[in-house]
Amino acid sequence: MIAIITGDIINSQNSDVETWLPKLKDLMGTWSTTPENWEVYRGDEFQLKCSVDQVFHKAILLKSLIRTFENLDVRLAIGIGNEVFHSEKITESNGSAYVNSGRLLTDIKTQGRTLAIQTENEKVNLDLNILFKWASIDFDNWTVATAEIIHQLLCNSELTQDDLAKELNITQSSVSQRLKRANFDLIQETDQFFRKKIAEL
Repeated sequence: MIAIITGDIINSQNSDVETWLPKLKDLMGTWSTTPENWEVYRGDEFQLKCSVDQVFHKAILLKSLIRTFENLDVRLAIGIGNEVFHSEKITESNGSAYVNSGRLLTDIKTQGRTLAIQTENEKVNLDLNILFKWASIDFDNWTVATAEIIHQLLCNSELTQDDLAKELNITQSSVSQRLKRANFDLIQETDQFFRKKIAEL
């Protein structure tokens, strides 16, 4: 069983691609190789293959990265399933994980949603998609400053508030306030819940 994230950048036509695309590629490049395990195509769409237990964490890293750019957001459709054909290019590989993710992205575009999951288990789908609907109310309203601090901490959980203050050139109390506004502890709890729930598959 594998996880596929199919995503597209919202409002990309009104932004300079050179500001966000290199950073998106750099992030996915730290996880695995392209084009076998990830690829950006049609300018503002991408696909990523990863392990099932890591997929929510990676989705939030992608979300927080894109939200650090003014007026940009990202849709993320997570598909869980198998891989029946493995190609040297992820966009040519196939299996239920790919089908679930690709079809789901089309669905959430029409529904106006930005995060959803499709597995072979309808109960898991129901539980996690309700969770994602609630979480997206928060995620979709992150400011650039909030997204920046979440992204930094998700990339390096060892960072202290003092480290973050120096990195972002703000005070430690400002870091503390941003983390509270970002509900960072709740994001971590959600990740743990996701891992337990997905283990039911």
